[in-house]
Amino acid sequence: MSKHGRVLVAMSGGIDSTVTAMMMHEQGYEVVGITMKTWDYASSGSSKKETGCCSLDSINDARQAAVEMGFHHFIVDIREEFGDYVIDNFVDEYIAGRTPNPCVLCNTHIKWSSLLKRADAMDCEFIATGHYAVVKEENQRYFVSKGKDDRKDQSYVLWGLDQECLKRSRFPLGPYDKTEVRKMALDFGYEALSKKAESYEICFVPDNDYRGFLKRRLPDLEQKVKGGVFIDPKGNKLGEHIGYPFYTIGQRKGLGMAFGKPMYVIEIRPETNTVVLGEVEDLLRNGMVVKGINSMKYDHIPDGMEAITQVRYNDPGTMSKLKNINDGVEVEFYANVRGVAPGQSAVFYEGDDVVGGGLIYSSL
Repeated sequence: MSKHGRVLVAMSGGIDSTVTAMMMHEQGYEVVGITMKTWDYASSGSSKKETGCCSLDSINDARQAAVEMGFHHFIVDIREEFGDYVIDNFVDEYIAGRTPNPCVLCNTHIKWSSLLKRADAMDCEFIATGHYAVVKEENQRYFVSKGKDDRKDQSYVLWGLDQECLKRSRFPLGPYDKTEVRKMALDFGYEALSKKAESYEICFVPDNDYRGFLKRRLPDLEQKVKGGVFIDPKGNKLGEHIGYPFYTIGQRKGLGMAFGKPMYVIEIRPETNTVVLGEVEDLLRNGMVVKGINSMKYDHIPDGMEAITQVRYNDPGTMSKLKNINDGVEVEFYANVRGVAPGQSAVFYEGDDVVGGGLIYSSL
């Protein structure tokens, strides 16, 4: 009989999830490992060698680690479920002129749902993942807080988890930094794993070329959207582009034209196939509207509260004031913020704690 209960550990074959399984085992949990097959490169039309969390090598690494630690391991194929939801949304968002964040969507609607479903089927009270974050409980509310390692903190991508998910989630790596995790892997006898490189790619965009992915996914897209125009903030035509879905807010490189000075994408207008370009100061915004809110630390976002708002994964965040509106939150930044992109996630922090988050609807 385990000391702390039975836990389902999501194992990708990488260092973080393997060390997570080791830690849960050492802490006295009865561990069951699970690896979810979300995607295969053959489906994307890419010729790149399959690597990362869904590759055969990674799945075998996860299984081997489970065997060596002496617990059961299962492989679950969720490619159809993943593709229908995450990938269709990814494509639809670019077609709508927005910039999606598929990792947030996957965590919220696919991975945790799949994990909890399997956890219930296997009588596991808890699930554990290798995310660098911490789950806290106050006033009968569960919420995510930042992990110790600022460079690896993943609280931003977890804003969408609901109370049931958080109540049953364990993130044992939260109190450690990456160097300490690598040392743990080495101490556990996994020298090769301790040196294993990390992947920062979107799993279904193997070469980090989202333009190529869109073209393969929608073969007639390039023909349909070609001949759009670049304009400046005053409406003056600057030239032609290859189609609005192939650009993102804040983009400077890959515009296909020389302007004599750095120019950035500051707005995308899909209805007219127009991309607005401006200088770096034209990217600055003093507010935005966020919709699809998930309130985490409190049962609702306190109206008028001050919070640090993060608008992308590597954003340090900006102090702001939050105002509740009918279908979301209006954010007033205390300092102008660069590159607010509709479709990306906005996450509100009180200190290190996630108050909640949502999807950026528009800038102000």
